[in-house]
Amino acid sequence: MTAASMTNTFQLHRGTTPLLVSLPHDGSAIPDDIARHMHPRARSAPDTDWHVARLYGFARDIGASMLVPTYSRYVIDLNRPPDDVSLYPGQNTTGLCPIVQFSGEPVYVEDRTPAPDEIQARIDTYWRPYHAALAAELRRLREAHGRAVLWEGHSIRGECPFLFEGRLPDFNLGTAGGASCSPGVQARLAATLSHTAGYDFVVNGRFKGGYITRHYGDPANGIDAVQLEISQRIYMDEDSFAWDEARAARAQGVLRTLLEAVL
Repeated sequence: MTAASMTNTFQLHRGTTPLLVSLPHDGSAIPDDIARHMHPRARSAPDTDWHVARLYGFARDIGASMLVPTYSRYVIDLNRPPDDVSLYPGQNTTGLCPIVQFSGEPVYVEDRTPAPDEIQARIDTYWRPYHAALAAELRRLREAHGRAVLWEGHSIRGECPFLFEGRLPDFNLGTAGGASCSPGVQARLAATLSHTAGYDFVVNGRFKGGYITRHYGDPANGIDAVQLEISQRIYMDEDSFAWDEARAARAQGVLRTLLEAVL
């Protein structure tokens, strides 16, 4: 039996297989009381993982659970630890409540960056409910199936000099250096990508897995976690943010094969 749970901060679809697809950067909403302190460009949430819920929409048809937030990563980044310790020491990155865009430009107008009490309020309002739902769904799946697979779906511009040099591969598989999933799961996914014509990929390259992958992945106890960061050029126009039906349909074929491989 499938079920859905919706709050004002996220939507959870409960599936029938061991798979949970989490899309923590799909949300683009920004409350007015936060947006009014932002630069105009930041108010459009340009660093959203555009259309990933649509891209992974087929996952419900194969029995996956799906967790999708409402609000932008500019409100709070659900894929960062609550203490905001850097996941990539020594490299440019963005934090729990980002103050810089991927372009390197500031998110907030001068002297309007969130104070510690506001950050804590955002953690309590947005971050904790998402993670409580994620943890509870993983427990339900493991109890029902004896195992659970957490799939972290992400996307980003294929060229983003603030975060990385050059061109990002089409598919970027992250398993926290092999710690967040079993060797067999990583090997099946890498083998699937290696037989996919027309795309390139890397395993544990620039994006090795964010907080969610690293925190919840526990293969010794039946929870495999994988992050897939895809370059937005393979399914949309990176300048206008418009969905590209032909490119997206082809990318969805690859994604379906990957999800089936972990099941």
